[in-house]
Amino acid sequence: MTADGRGDVPAVTRPAVRIICLDNAERVLLLHWRDPFDGRVFWEPPGGGVEADESELDAARRELTEETGLPTQTITGPVVRVQRDYSWAGRRLISLEPFFVARVGEAQVRPTALTDEEQISLLGFYWWRPEELDDPGVVVEPGELLALLAAHVGGGWLPKDGKQH
Repeated sequence: MTADGRGDVPAVTRPAVRIICLDNAERVLLLHWRDPFDGRVFWEPPGGGVEADESELDAARRELTEETGLPTQTITGPVVRVQRDYSWAGRRLISLEPFFVARVGEAQVRPTALTDEEQISLLGFYWWRPEELDDPGVVVEPGELLALLAAHVGGGWLPKDGKQH
């Protein structure tokens, strides 16, 4: 979900998690969203809010199951924490999100428990290759996702010069 730069909306702190899902071809799964408030469209790793009674890992497992139906036994991490300030559905949300990694093989994406808002807002999903995400016309959140992939996944996600920048 995207940073809006608006100072007029009070910020709410929201504990949340994200899961970097990789298939056997090292493609990363991103979900395609349309904000129900302002219509902005973007791609983002699966994830969502941490409920009061669960650990971050439990939240990652639950969110991955709900949004994708993918297996959760390979989730590792968190590998990094990303400070986010973004808007969704007319609310400004601030969180320090742990990013987990899940290697899911050739599993099929089949959401199991989307909320009513998610059913309306989720436009689809796609397994991305590194060169596809380099397209400036593709809006990805967080904006530093390619750098996160290079630093914490490596392989084909390293820049063409092979160096992590």
